[in-house]
Amino acid sequence: MKRNQFIAVVLSLFAWMKTKAINVQQTVKGFKVPAGEARFGIPYNMKGVTLNQLDIKISGKDTDSRLAVFEQTSLTYKGGPPLHLHLNQDEWFYVLEGKYRFRVGDDLYDMTPGDTIFLPRRVPHAFIQLTERGRVIVSYCPAGRMEDFFAATSQWTSTPTKEVIANVFADHGMKVVGPPLKAD
Repeated sequence: MKRNQFIAVVLSLFAWMKTKAINVQQTVKGFKVPAGEARFGIPYNMKGVTLNQLDIKISGKDTDSRLAVFEQTSLTYKGGPPLHLHLNQDEWFYVLEGKYRFRVGDDLYDMTPGDTIFLPRRVPHAFIQLTERGRVIVSYCPAGRMEDFFAATSQWTSTPTKEVIANVFADHGMKVVGPPLKAD
């Protein structure tokens, strides 16, 4: 291939890539989500494993699935998810209210308001709520299928079996690898 042909091919490839980037599905205008409200007006009320309300603040639909941010109001004293990992997502929490204990790999961290914790993808983690009420900001990068996961768990009407829990986690890019944390 001659130099001019090579340059033409490379420029065509860059032009094509640029048009693909323009067609990304994301919000192109800023927005505000008021306190106590969810991005699209629909809170996720988890049932079964924990009784938590999650309000989406920034949706994967806003970011071409690169990021999702939720505000979680935790209502399950001494409750939390099973030990699990996310196959393709990093996760972080910022504690607004209450006390929590997190396990990340083999390490335990006690968390109070103002604390932040990072949970890398493919590293087993879980948390337990140590106060009657708590509130956190939780974020997933990339967004993955977390919105769908919280919508699915909102449909539960009774405590699901361990098998059902494991299947719902797996259907949304996660793997259950152990039991929930104990408070003591």
